[in-house]
Amino acid sequence: MLTVKLPQLFNVHQMPRVFWEDGIMSGYRHPKSTALDCLLSSFQMTNETVNIWTHFLPTCFAHTFSSMSAHARHICYFLDYGALSLYSLGCAFTYGAYVMPDRWVNSVLHRYYVPIAAFNTFICTGLSCYSRFLEVDRPALSKVLRTVAFVHPFVFDNIPLFYRLLFCYGEGCNWNEAIPYHLYHLFFAFWTGFLFASHLPERLAPGRFDYFGHSHQLFHICAVMGTHFQMEAVLTDQLSRKAWLSSYYETDSLAITLGVAATSVIGNVMLICFFTATLLWSPQGNSMVQNNIPGEAKAKEH
Repeated sequence: MLTVKLPQLFNVHQMPRVFWEDGIMSGYRHPKSTALDCLLSSFQMTNETVNIWTHFLPTCFAHTFSSMSAHARHICYFLDYGALSLYSLGCAFTYGAYVMPDRWVNSVLHRYYVPIAAFNTFICTGLSCYSRFLEVDRPALSKVLRTVAFVHPFVFDNIPLFYRLLFCYGEGCNWNEAIPYHLYHLFFAFWTGFLFASHLPERLAPGRFDYFGHSHQLFHICAVMGTHFQMEAVLTDQLSRKAWLSSYYETDSLAITLGVAATSVIGNVMLICFFTATLLWSPQGNSMVQNNIPGEAKAKEH
């Protein structure tokens, strides 16, 4: 009978510093896993399993293959950051088309809203990738930069919605049936950011939430719920405002939309390639991955 041996798990003291997560004490995969080990670990209870299965396209993004090596971990997250940046651009496309207040339609901000959002993707990817170079030596600054990298495009993308909710009253303010969905989206977005920045609850009880209930798992779940309500809100706005928008707003052509999207994709790929090359060949990049696994370093000395 064919049996499959699952990879061995480790505690935090057996792992290089670059793999540590605040408050997570056990359930770590081997930091030099093979690709097969990483795939098998998707069906094993580790401290990443729920992260993997709550992640969008889990077998293609960061958590699945991040334990192959320190280099692989950083590169996987570079790709993850690029994908999240492009997601923010997708939000800007839909918000510019359907969520913009009536009063702002065809305004200067409306015309430049999507191009600015495209530029923001470069800021988001560049800043978040750079933050990984500070992760070991300056973890607090690394976390701040990474948080800012994603809060910035979120705030910009939601300027039309914030205006509708906070400052717009009376005619032309689009207070319609989409508003409750927008509020649910913002509620889950708040908890997504809070959980990402706070590392709660595992910081209060290290080791208690290694497998279930730690902040990154809850972060993923809130992000998925927020995205669901965001899509419902956009669809509701689109349906309720379709007639008015078709009369007063001339949408961008498919060529322009694809051009902006392609420029953002190419630019983000170039940024990821730059940071990957820096990681692999620069002295600073080499210093990021010099933390050997305890035991291996001693073995090499003998």
